Amino acid sequence: MKSPYLITKEEILKIYKPVNPHTHKGIQGHAVIIAGSYGKIGAGVLASKACLKSGCGLVTTFIPKCGYQILQTSIPEVMAVTDENTNFITNIHLPLIPQAVGIGPGIGKELGTQKALFEFLRVNKSPLVLDADALNIISENLSWLELVPEDTILTPHPKELERLIGKWNSESEKFQKTIAFSEKYKVIVVMKGAPTFTINRNSVYENTTGNAALATAGSGDTLTGILTSLLAQGYEPKYASKFGVYLHGLTADIALPKTGYESFIASDIIKNLGRAFLSLEK
Repeated sequence: MKSPYLITKEEILKIYKPVNPHTHKGIQGHAVIIAGSYGKIGAGVLASKACLKSGCGLVTTFIPKCGYQILQTSIPEVMAVTDENTNFITNIHLPLIPQAVGIGPGIGKELGTQKALFEFLRVNKSPLVLDADALNIISENLSWLELVPEDTILTPHPKELERLIGKWNSESEKFQKTIAFSEKYKVIVVMKGAPTFTINRNSVYENTTGNAALATAGSGDTLTGILTSLLAQGYEPKYASKFGVYLHGLTADIALPKTGYESFIASDIIKNLGRAFLSLEK
């Protein structure tokens, strides 16, 4: 395999679009996060807050009914739309056509949720991030990937990746299989790990930010929010995928001197996003 391209600050500055001083929320992008089930509404909260804190103008979150009060109380800036079902998602009906959608954190694999995901993929035309249980459902129904927009971003951790591409016996085989998967389905695969690699067809990008503090519950949910936000703001998927992982990792690098590895949690990713953006302008 040829050496990966490095995702450095220099590369990101070529991608980064500073906010127009005359902008308003209506042109900063409207994202939708589809997330959560009973006991995992926090995944929706983390993804939604990260989405807003990455510059998105408006965020609507679709959750099962049991998450309504939790979401409205914990993030008053986010709009909530609920499924008719109390505990898990069964029928995704959105009151708008968003600029981007992130789906999967904490949704579970109930049969009703699987059907809802299929129906959503069938009609959705917005740029898309697929994560967590959305990937686990799709790994059992790979033909559904034919329904997703070209350059959809998939964000598997190692176990989710294995479910998608099958087992591998070496690092080079893992990359070969992921490249083949990306080419076959015309998707971008963010291979979460230390370091995180982004695979776009036969191009491999290695992220240069991040540390072991990111190995914590909810870390992936925040990445989904960041990526969805960047897509909604008009970044092309090939740029959003690289910029998103860079920012995500940078928050941990910025926070580490104060938190140490052990006490860093996913909320600290969100807390440090502002500093991460500011560091790009230095």
